[in-house]
Amino acid sequence: MLASEGKISDPGVLAGQVERMLDDEKSNRFVRDFLGQWLLLYKINVTMPDEKLYPEYDELLGQAVPREPELFFTELVEKNLGLSNLVDSDFTFLNRRLAEHYGIAGITGQQFRRVDLPEESPRGGILTQAAVLKVTANGTVTSPVTRGNFVLTSILGTPPLPPPPTVGSIEPDTRGQTTIREILVAHRDTDTCNKCHREIDPPGFALESFDPIGGFRTRYRANASGGSSFFSGGRTYKYGQAVDASGVTAEGKEFSGIREFKHHLLDEKEQIARNFISQLVVYSTGGEIQFAD
Repeated sequence: MLASEGKISDPGVLAGQVERMLDDEKSNRFVRDFLGQWLLLYKINVTMPDEKLYPEYDELLGQAVPREPELFFTELVEKNLGLSNLVDSDFTFLNRRLAEHYGIAGITGQQFRRVDLPEESPRGGILTQAAVLKVTANGTVTSPVTRGNFVLTSILGTPPLPPPPTVGSIEPDTRGQTTIREILVAHRDTDTCNKCHREIDPPGFALESFDPIGGFRTRYRANASGGSSFFSGGRTYKYGQAVDASGVTAEGKEFSGIREFKHHLLDEKEQIARNFISQLVVYSTGGEIQFAD
């Protein structure tokens, strides 16, 4: 009715209709389905964490992990917050179990609530949320290639070219003797691989500080016998190699870890906004954007 009467173009009327739709229960389905498609969260339970390496991934944590991005995104929409929060924010949504997983004290109960992040926290933005970190890992190990490709494709909208058919796969060493960075450095010595991996690897390296279930780490966990070990959560784990989350972007910007990398990523906020709108269009139309669009 409003559209046929030409009233929908009025900013006040349009804003009112947007508010009405956001108050509808269907908006929750939109958030869940859109994030599932855009951030690949529909894959959240495709792989389960290795029980020997990550036994702390229990049922309560599994239920809490996917709620964080849904509530976070809803807050951005309802409060009309800037898109830069997608990359880095000073808050998130936690309950006791997820806060425990993140090492954030003072959160009790299973009810989710908005939480201001500690100033020194590596969290903030969707890239450091356990749901995204889990769907970009295979349950046993992380791959900078997989996570780097996710950042380029889902966040920046600049997917890399597929690898040549003659290039073999890159398999991490689960024994903990060799780091994935060392494997990738050797891989990049190949001319056919270097160009793409200059783009792919840096975002993935920045996210290496997070394990397959989204926990922060400074060393890898290994399944080999012998070597040093550590005790956590009532369990003993074997230490693997130290994590190196530093790198240099394809534009030549150095970073020592995820916090500095996010600052560099914010330099691309116009591209991130453009990609976000594109993702909304793809979701709403059910088809890829064409040149004429």
